[in-house]
Order: sequence, then C-alpha cells, then structure tokens
Amino acid sequence: MTLTQEPHSKTIATVCLSGTLEDKLVAAAHAGFHGIELFEPDLVASTSSPKQIRERCDDLGLDIVLYQPFRDLDSTDPQQFERNLRRLDRKFDVMAELGVDLILVCSNASDDAVSDMDELATQLRSAGELAQRRGMRIAYEALAWGRTVDLWQQSWDAVRRADNPAVGLCLDSFHILSRSSTVEALGEVPGDKIFFLQLADAPHKEMDVLQWSRHYRLFPGEGAFDLVAFTTAVLEAGYRGPLSLEVFNDVFRQSSPVRTAIDAVRSLGALEAGLDGSRPAQCIDAAFVELSVTPTNLDIAEHALSTLGFGRSATHRSKRVTAWTQANATILVTVTTDAPEDDSSTIAAIAFDAEDPTAFAASAEGLNVAALPRVVRPGEAELPAVAAPDGLSIFFVSTDRGGLDWRRDFELVSGFDAIVGAGITGIDHVSVTAPFDSYDESVLFYRSVLGMCTDEVAEYPGPYGLVRSHLLRVSRPFGFGVALNGPLLRRGKWTPGVQSPQHIAFTTDDLVGTLNALPTDAPILRIPANYYVDLQARLHLSDEFVDELQQLDMLYDRSADGEYLHAYTTVIGSQVYFEIIERRGTYRGRPLADAPVRMAAHVAARRGTLR
Repeated sequence: MTLTQEPHSKTIATVCLSGTLEDKLVAAAHAGFHGIELFEPDLVASTSSPKQIRERCDDLGLDIVLYQPFRDLDSTDPQQFERNLRRLDRKFDVMAELGVDLILVCSNASDDAVSDMDELATQLRSAGELAQRRGMRIAYEALAWGRTVDLWQQSWDAVRRADNPAVGLCLDSFHILSRSSTVEALGEVPGDKIFFLQLADAPHKEMDVLQWSRHYRLFPGEGAFDLVAFTTAVLEAGYRGPLSLEVFNDVFRQSSPVRTAIDAVRSLGALEAGLDGSRPAQCIDAAFVELSVTPTNLDIAEHALSTLGFGRSATHRSKRVTAWTQANATILVTVTTDAPEDDSSTIAAIAFDAEDPTAFAASAEGLNVAALPRVVRPGEAELPAVAAPDGLSIFFVSTDRGGLDWRRDFELVSGFDAIVGAGITGIDHVSVTAPFDSYDESVLFYRSVLGMCTDEVAEYPGPYGLVRSHLLRVSRPFGFGVALNGPLLRRGKWTPGVQSPQHIAFTTDDLVGTLNALPTDAPILRIPANYYVDLQARLHLSDEFVDELQQLDMLYDRSADGEYLHAYTTVIGSQVYFEIIERRGTYRGRPLADAPVRMAAHVAARRGTLR
C-alpha cells in the first residue's frame, strides 16, 4: 500500500485566506477541503458565536480539526505560569463550544521562557493533565525562533519527558526546513505521538526567520522546500492525521479567498501525487506558440516574422489563423477583433507536444484545473486545453496521433519549402508577465500540471522596479521553457515602458550568421553604446569582438560553462517581442544583467530617443 492510499483528509488554516471568517469557510468548502484549522484572531473578529461557527462548519461539511495558536505557555515565574494555565482552561471552554479537541501550543519565544528542559517538561505535563480533565489534547510545536525550543528534536524531547497521553507533537514543515533540520530521526517518534502536521513551502531567503515565516510562505510546490521527502518521513513515522496547510503570505491574504483555496487544494493534490511517485506524462517540446494580434498589427507581426526568416507554411481551414515556420519553430498568428486596444498583441497559447495528451488533461482535471471551453467545428481536432493562471491557453497535442494532431486543421501553403530561412532552429522559451496575485499559483501550475522543473529563480532591477523571474523547463538543462516574470510589488500603469511584456526566444547555432542574413528592415532592437563600453571593461573582450557585437546590436555574457549571445526585436503592438539566442558550451540560465538594458532600450525605441 502506498502512502497516499492511507486516508488523509485535506485541511487548511483560516489564516491562509483573506476575508472574514465566513468568507474563509465558504472558500475552503468550495475548494473541497475537509476541514480547517481555526486561527484564533479569526474567531475573535467574528460576529458569530463559537457554537454558530461549529454549526456553520457542519452545514458546509467542514471539520474544525485544530484551534490555534496558544502562545507562551511556560514561564520562569510560577505565578505567571498559573495564570497561563487559567488562560488555557478558558480556551478549552471555547473549544468545547467549537467541537474541537486539539489545540496548538507554540514553544515560548518571550524573555520568560523556561530554559531548563526538565522544568519545561514539568509545566507541559501540568498543561497535559488539565487537557486530560477537559477531554482535550495539546499539539506542541517548536517555533523556529523559540527561545529555548526552536528545533523539532527539542520539542520531541519536551513531549517525551512530559510523558502525558494528552501531549503530542505538531510538526510544521516551515519551522523544520527553514532551520535545515534533518527528519531521519522521526522514525524514533511513535506515530501516535505526532498529533498534527502543518505544511508550507517557501522560497530560499537569507533573512530573519520570523519575517521569512510571516510573509513568504507558499503552498507546496510553489517554493524551494522538498516537501515530498519531508511528508514521506512524517507518514512513514506513523502519522495518520490530516494533511494541513498553514501559510502566511501577504499576497494570499489580500487575494480572492476562493481562488486561493482552489490553488491550495491543488497544491495538496500535487503533493499527494509526488508521494505516490506519480508524475504528469512527460512533455516533449512546444509544438507551436500562438500570437494573437489585432488587424492593425497583423502586417507588423507578419513583417517581423518574415524578416526573421519565417515563412507562411499553412492556413487554418475555418479561422483567421496562419502558421509561420522555420525549422522546428512554429508561430501561429491569430487575428482578433476582441482586443481592448487597437494595437493589442499577446502570446495567447502554447501547444505542448506530448506522448499522451489525454493524460495531461486528466491530470489537470484531478488538480482542479478546468478544461478550456472551445468551439470545435466538425472534422477539426478536439485538442484538450486548459487555462494557465498567467492567462495563456495551454493545448496538449500529439503529432503521432491523428485525432490530436493540430496540423489536420490547416492547409499547407505551396512554395513554403523553397524558403531558405535565417538559421533559427527552434524555440528556447516563452516569457510572460504573471499577474501579481497569481504568480506563485502559476509556478505551481507549470510544475504540477505540466511536470516542468525549475531551472532558474532570480530577481533583477529594472527601470521601474525589481522584477522576479522563474524559469521552468520540460527537461533540464535546455528543454523548452516558460519564464514567469513579475514585479515584487504591485505597480501602477504610469510607466512609459511595456506594461506586461511577453516574448518568444528562438534558438540559432550561429547568431552572427543569422543576424547577417536578415534584411536591413528587420526590427532588431538598438542597444545603447554604454552597454558595450561596460561589457568590454567587465569581461576583457577584444576590440574586434566588441565591435562586431555592437554593429549587430548583440548582447553577450560569459560564464565558466560557456557563452550566451542574444539579440532582441522591437515590440510588436502593445507587449510582444522576439529574442534570438545562441548558447555556446553548457551556459545555464539567462544573462539577467542584460534585462534592464533591454527594458530601457525598449522604452527608448518607443519614445524614438535611441540613437
């Protein structure tokens, strides 16, 4: 029997969600959670009594599985400890009305925390005896910033010494993994002494752990922690309770609670799939990328593609869609009349070539990703499709399966084979601006639904603020990728730059040859001379090489593993541009130091000020 065949309910702490307690309960139930951890401040601010909250949860099909948090139980002052016990007893009164028998007690982070482990165990035992009399239980948790107890091993030592059946452990992945604590010794803990498990992911941060915890936690699969290994260790130790999420995140707590709850339950579904060892069927590559333009921009888009060496290869049988192809790179250009602005341009879709497209669709459905409604005319390919949180439509296709081959809907253009091209060989990655409120949700989507792997996570300064970027690939190191970019803070619309830039990065084996093959009216972005002066100083390049780079408006970077040469086009319409890259050796990632130069150059090009 695998770990996930054991019955584990899915629960979520109300602190994860925005809104009133009623908003949170409805959102959790709608998303499919089985229960909640009730965060005490949500109860205090509620206009409903504990009894009414319990009845509301019953109506929604939610169990209240934990009441939390209870802070600063132990004390070096005996009188203060007695007051703390009376405070705990009053909490048990509330819990009785709520119908919950488990309370989370955090390790003490205040100045009067008990430092002697025997005395701490004695006080914890006294609390356990009170809990026993009231028919309650205590889940003791080591806060990563606790004064005496800040490691799970110490919390287990205290629980073991307390030796009371009403006192057990709460294991929180953030508090454990943020301290890089090992979990191998969990096998020594009796499974019935692990009362509760809280799960949270997080990005790697070099900062105060309290601030890291309070502001940057994420749902499983959205950060950098290995939650599959962590959860496996807890389950193998014998834990049989809920899989529960406790995430403090500034964005989640001001976003739609329903959308956040759906993202949360999706994260647990993906985690369970990882525990089972099951993954989405593997993507092979991008079959095509769809570019949507208005009639105003159609000539501009087609001119850009043709000057880059693409040829019109096929036209759709019933829609205003044209395929432009060069080697293994295919761009579908779709004309839309529904765009909000006359110059709108957007990357509308990516089609992933897969061995089993239906497996992807089934995996997406199992993770609460709704199928994308489409109008399919008789005889056309019924391609499975879903909507990504960043706004892209994601198609699953197979060139080996006739019914799922997108090309069946197109008629070939005669004479296409005679087009020479400019040396572009394929598509390296697509870059999109992920909406601020769904950035982390987008990361989870590409990881869980498409099985993509993180290749690079970075932040870099731009002319209008810091940008965070997360590059995922279908396979490492150089499989097709999707780069998610976004501001670290919500940004206004005053900037003269591209508001939500998107771009398609093509590959070539010889960027110099490709650029020299382009006609003079190719829309290559001009790069300022200051860039090349700095480049030569930083990397000690020869005059001849820098001159060649500057003449062709190429950008360059070098690492111990290789070189990266690239060039950009100007923006087509409102937000889309192209990049051509040549990777020499095994250069990993992207030269992010070039990104602010490109951003400023795009602003200058739009203003007409770059010389």
